[in-house]
Amino acid sequence: MTQLVLPNDTNQLGNLLGGQLMHWIDLVAAIAAARHSKHVCVTASVDDLNFLHPIKLGEVVTLLASVNRVFRTSMEVGVKVLSENMLTGTIKHANTAYLTFVALDANRAPVQVPQVTFSTEEEQRRYEEALHRRDLRLARRKKLLH
Repeated sequence: MTQLVLPNDTNQLGNLLGGQLMHWIDLVAAIAAARHSKHVCVTASVDDLNFLHPIKLGEVVTLLASVNRVFRTSMEVGVKVLSENMLTGTIKHANTAYLTFVALDANRAPVQVPQVTFSTEEEQRRYEEALHRRDLRLARRKKLLH
């Protein structure tokens, strides 16, 4: 997904609002989850959202989403955010986020999702790291519920 940062998207410093970026991240991740599962998907959690560099007014934001791993009815979607200064051509890795989505059937009940397949070392790395993040996510959730 590609977006142009406009004045209405920025704060007083001319930087992209964090909330606007979170909205775009949620949208692109939901699209990736729905395309993979062929179901409506809802956001279950956002466990990491790291702002690495500010994104300035007039820059182009590219959001790259991938389904890293499927667990049964849930899946982890990773989003990499790049910012581009169109005048200089400089591209920066501005943000990384990991979200969990649950696929729902017509009755809004969780439905099993097909497993993800990978063909590159990068895809395999993301697949393996997703299990570690899930373990951390479940431990945090358990702690919050007690």
